[in-house]
Amino acid sequence: MDKRLIVIGSGPGGYVAAIRASQLGFAVQLVERENLGGVCLNWGCIPTKALLKSAEVLEYLLAAESYGFQVGTPKVDFPKIIARSRSVADKMSRGVEFLMRKNKIEVIKGTARLLPGPKVEVSLSDGGKKVIEAPHIILATGGRPANLPHIQIDGKMVIGYREAMTLPTQPNSMLVIGAGAIGVEFSYFYHTLGTKVTLVEALPHILPREDEEIARELEKIYRKKGLSILTSTQVTDLQKTKKGIKATLQTPKETLQVEADLALLAVGVVPNTEGIGLEELGVRMEKGRIVVDEYYRTNVPGLYAIGDILPTPALAHVASMEGIICVERIAGIDRQPLDYTTIPSCTYCQPEVASVGLTEKAARERGIDIKVGKFPYTASGKASAMGKNEGLVKLIFDAKYGELLGAHILGPNATEMISELVVARRLETTGHDIVQTIHPHPTLSEAIMEAAAAAYGEVIHL
Repeated sequence: MDKRLIVIGSGPGGYVAAIRASQLGFAVQLVERENLGGVCLNWGCIPTKALLKSAEVLEYLLAAESYGFQVGTPKVDFPKIIARSRSVADKMSRGVEFLMRKNKIEVIKGTARLLPGPKVEVSLSDGGKKVIEAPHIILATGGRPANLPHIQIDGKMVIGYREAMTLPTQPNSMLVIGAGAIGVEFSYFYHTLGTKVTLVEALPHILPREDEEIARELEKIYRKKGLSILTSTQVTDLQKTKKGIKATLQTPKETLQVEADLALLAVGVVPNTEGIGLEELGVRMEKGRIVVDEYYRTNVPGLYAIGDILPTPALAHVASMEGIICVERIAGIDRQPLDYTTIPSCTYCQPEVASVGLTEKAARERGIDIKVGKFPYTASGKASAMGKNEGLVKLIFDAKYGELLGAHILGPNATEMISELVVARRLETTGHDIVQTIHPHPTLSEAIMEAAAAAYGEVIHL
């Protein structure tokens, strides 16, 4: 077997695939036009979590008196918060560089384009061109912020997530368009720091892919904190003014005018599939994304695709697993396809949101007879001790067989706690299995056991 492999793109899909291939004995070349680690590490997952941690620390400082401390009024040093975030991202990028050296992966800096063969032509960052070839080529070119037909990101008055995490000064006011994970996280961050935020979502509730009850509970929490949230609302017009932007919003009841220093457009991502030679090679596409089989093979022999350029969830952990499965299959390992029903979804605002599997609405729409168990954090001793008892755990079980169909958490450390339920769902764990599994006391994770018990009328602490 010819063990040469080219990976185009070094995000969490590409660099993970490259490392796994090297572990399996492949000679790997990795092409990257920007910084190693891709959007996730440099402009997404990692630096945003650093920003959100700063906001959480500020919340603790503002509530210090309730914990028994007199600290005075904290002062926000916005440039320092941004600098810390960039420092964290830079450190992680250097970590990926180390991993490339450790695994003897050749990194080629430049922009790649597919040629017949297929081969890869790289327009090198330092000038000139280079053609490389291998029997296996993995596309992992990722995505970028989406625009609306009538609202375009200009990087100044209308910004995307890149600009949102590197603004030179903190805005006094901000309009956030789109209340998915990115929109909610930045709304939480800027609102906590003192920016007047208006969050607009066209669908009936924020975090539209999450369970409706969980999303509406988060809305209540944020409205109580003074964050302006408008759901079922369209931004019909946006004009730039001398002072910032002026938006026309159409709510179910009225037309509103909102002025702000700037607008953050957070309406999803579009795949980076243009200009890389897909059309010339006849790569099959649907709705702008590449069509692959269960092992990420395109219709062109030797060409594979993973990550945000596929019609699969645009999540870093999904891209990484797709990359591993793709490479292992190339190497001849008998690997099962990825089960997309066990993909965890996380939003890192405070309180956090995490989920896996079906929402209650989706389960009922499928006609499944279900049992639903809930346990609020107001009844959790650990949450009360932490001073963070907002939210709940909600579990959905098949009433006939007891299988865990969906799990939804709103509360502190939700993004860490969800992994127990991802494993439970993957192993087809039943509700009674969870109830009969001892959870340590006092912990937040007890709420999982209690929610399962609630589904069967056996809850103790509620």
